[in-house]
Amino acid sequence: MIIFDKTERGRTEIATRGQTVAPRLRTLLLLVDGKTGNDELLRKVAGLGLGQEHLDELLQAGLIQASADTASTNTATASSPVVNNIAAAEAPASNNIPPPAIAPMSAEQVLPPGQTQFEAIYHFYNDTIKSMIGLRGYGLQLKVERAGSVQDFRELRQVYLEAVLKAKGEEIARSLRGRLDQLLYLGERQ
Repeated sequence: MIIFDKTERGRTEIATRGQTVAPRLRTLLLLVDGKTGNDELLRKVAGLGLGQEHLDELLQAGLIQASADTASTNTATASSPVVNNIAAAEAPASNNIPPPAIAPMSAEQVLPPGQTQFEAIYHFYNDTIKSMIGLRGYGLQLKVERAGSVQDFRELRQVYLEAVLKAKGEEIARSLRGRLDQLLYLGERQ
């Protein structure tokens, strides 16, 4: 079983839409998480008409690479929740939910070239709200526009993840959560 993970170029593509990746390929790229085997990935996207040749296309474009860590992948994905402590739909979202434990990364590893942390988070939210939630995310986009600090963006995390979960499902929400947390908690030990 081959396990693929996004390259730095692939992460940048998800965050900034820097290249022209077709929407169907973008969905496949979002699902690549360094934990899920290629067979399982292909089963998830079979309904979209995507196959091995599309994984190969992402590989040749330098957006994904074979992951070095192939041990315990099914256990890790099966046991990790998508969104930490998702509240019931009618309950107000808690703003002090801690992010999952991730290793701190430097700004050069996480931020797209030439962007500050604030700009990178702003673009991430806007790009993914538009592509993942669509018109139903309009209110959330207005909140992003009003945000004036990284802390304001952190307070939108839970509402955003719940909206993505509702619109696109668990796998995509999990993938976006990982990238968002890298940006929100840049350089902080979790």
